[in-house]
Amino acid sequence: MSEIKDKFYNYIQKLQNAITERLELADGSATFKEDVWLRPEGGGGKSRVIENGRVFEKGGVNISAVHGELPQSMQSYFGVEEANFYACGLSLVIHPLSPMVPTVHANWRYFEMYNKDGKIVDQWFGGGQDLTPYYLFEEDARHFHEVCKRGCDNHHPEFYSKYKEKCDEYFWNSHRDEARGVGGLFFDYCKATDKMSMQDWYNFVTEIGDSFLEAYLPIVDKRKDMDYNDEQRTWQEIRRGRYVEFNLVHDKGTLFGLKTNGRIESILMSLPPHVQWKYNHKPDEESPEAQLLEVLKHPKRWA
Repeated sequence: MSEIKDKFYNYIQKLQNAITERLELADGSATFKEDVWLRPEGGGGKSRVIENGRVFEKGGVNISAVHGELPQSMQSYFGVEEANFYACGLSLVIHPLSPMVPTVHANWRYFEMYNKDGKIVDQWFGGGQDLTPYYLFEEDARHFHEVCKRGCDNHHPEFYSKYKEKCDEYFWNSHRDEARGVGGLFFDYCKATDKMSMQDWYNFVTEIGDSFLEAYLPIVDKRKDMDYNDEQRTWQEIRRGRYVEFNLVHDKGTLFGLKTNGRIESILMSLPPHVQWKYNHKPDEESPEAQLLEVLKHPKRWA
């Protein structure tokens, strides 16, 4: 087992504390409820969920560290036999009450795989953060992406453009031919190379994690007290339906959690509490809702 594993787990514990404290301050009413759980096959986690707040209708900031024998389905996925694994990470999804405040998702994770002698045969980092607005404020999208870009630029001049493009590709509802939101960063299988050690990857991933609050909270503060009406709330719930579709149909993290007997409440905490599916719903042309859809069908470069 590597010392990177222990260092990263300590990091996500501290990051969970920092993020939940700042989100509670931003909400000003609700607090996170903590749920500590154990996985029978090995490991466990700490889920923190906020509900029915003044600003946040539902959100979760979860950490986990699980280990054991890699299930048969995942052995086939990775093309290995009789492997053991260790995986730890922080995953969060925040669904605000107001349709003027965007939903946000972020995830930072580390994975190790071992042979039958317990030797590490593979290890990598992954993660990212992305923004899902219901009404498009271009300055918010630019701010979110500029923070992401600054963090990337400190480590490699091509990281932002590369991981922004991967985010647009990954969070794509192919059955709808549209993006889930306005993107951000997505990176996976970040392994040691001649140019990047695992320590270098650790430094990159933790800088992105540390930048999350700077990317998201100024947007929350700017939009949380804006007026909205019932029609705008309905639009938010229709768009949340697309969010649910992505997470249940396409998301690899959800699949991994289900395939490795993860805790179902923690895996599905990403789903919003109130959602609508209206048959063949199409917004009026030239409306703010239609303008959002145009950007979702043709992702833009924001930074």
